[in-house]
Amino acid sequence: MNFFDDLSRHLQNNRVTRRQALWLLGSGTLSAAGALSGCATSPVSGKSILVGMSEAQEKQIDKQIAPHQFSQDLGPIQDGELNRYVSDLGGGLDKLTHRPNMPYSYRVLNANYMNAYTFPGGAMGVTRGLLVELQNEAELAALWGHELGHVNARHAAQKQGESLVAQVAVGALNIASQDSRWAGLVAIGSQIGASALLSSYSRDNEREADALGQEYMVRGGYPASGMATLHQHLINQEKEAPGLLHTMFSTHPMSQERKNNAQQLAETRYAASRNANPQRERFMDRTARLRQLKPTIQDCAQGESALAAKKFPLAEDRLRSALKRTPQDYAANVVMAQCLMAQGRRQEALRYAEAARTIYPQEARAHKVAGVLALELRDPGRAFQYFDQHDRLLPGNPETTFLKGVSLEGMGNRRAAAQHYSAFLRQSQSGQAAQYAQSRLKSWGYLR
Repeated sequence: MNFFDDLSRHLQNNRVTRRQALWLLGSGTLSAAGALSGCATSPVSGKSILVGMSEAQEKQIDKQIAPHQFSQDLGPIQDGELNRYVSDLGGGLDKLTHRPNMPYSYRVLNANYMNAYTFPGGAMGVTRGLLVELQNEAELAALWGHELGHVNARHAAQKQGESLVAQVAVGALNIASQDSRWAGLVAIGSQIGASALLSSYSRDNEREADALGQEYMVRGGYPASGMATLHQHLINQEKEAPGLLHTMFSTHPMSQERKNNAQQLAETRYAASRNANPQRERFMDRTARLRQLKPTIQDCAQGESALAAKKFPLAEDRLRSALKRTPQDYAANVVMAQCLMAQGRRQEALRYAEAARTIYPQEARAHKVAGVLALELRDPGRAFQYFDQHDRLLPGNPETTFLKGVSLEGMGNRRAAAQHYSAFLRQSQSGQAAQYAQSRLKSWGYLR
């Protein structure tokens, strides 16, 4: 009996197994990037470059995909003042770039791992796990500058034009092989989307983004040395925890060469910036509330790492430590729910998912976790309510349509389930979910 036959059998009994629940939770949305390609003029160099998407498509990708990835990273933190601060800083820099009219946006995300990324149209995020490691505003300007470099050099469009990326994905319903389908999806599935988009940046792309970022931050009045100290922090972090660092430089390990290049530019081309104020005091003041959470963030990050390695007792210990420090931390509650679900402790897991929904009702991720748990607990009607709320908060996700179909099938509402499966198939034709939807529609006589 294959996976989908098994799922069908359990749906008839209003029951989804833990293995199936992990698959449902780990899956995401698949979106194809535009197929147009041709030559364009580089906004940075003025030379001809081969691109695989127009500027309009770059912007459209951001609209369609960025919200889903940001939600995978647990959404913007619940600190409007801090989000405005990082947005204002980025906004001051992007006006000084080669493409000042792009729809740039900036936010701090609740994710605990260390990362920063941008989508092709300039929708950017930095995780709280990385932000708490920075020491001054110049380093944050360097970080945003690097991401602005990718957008301004049109690296994603060039990569597409060179056929290095066939699809841009927030996740994928068929991302893993049969043998590795479940590994790590619950714990750090949030990293899938950005890595899928950015994973093929070349070393030259990264060097160019560094150089442009350093140029932009100096134009903004910051010392160029901020780029070098940012690199050094990340090098130090990787030495302390090799394999756990997922940053804006995740394609290639941090190298002393890149740090040295930034330092050399700071001492030569940008020597006049050496006395510029790195704005440490202002940075520390504006990030004070977040930095108070650093022990909680570190506990969560260690818990996620242990969970990905299926070291459940260690994961639970670190997450309980985080929750003891900060009981109302949204991210800690979501990850604890995922940890307990991975162990089959469904009812207990649902309590944490419910807590997360109460703490941050505007963010979609906890609603999805709660929905999958409700399916496991033989309550498809409740699951449908959770998935419907997820759909309202984060519309346009084919996966949610599929999950609502699964819930409706479990409720015995075959007609409505068929409508959802059909709607899902209009958006996604490949992967395990598509196979399942097609099989149900065929067995019910809706497809031949």
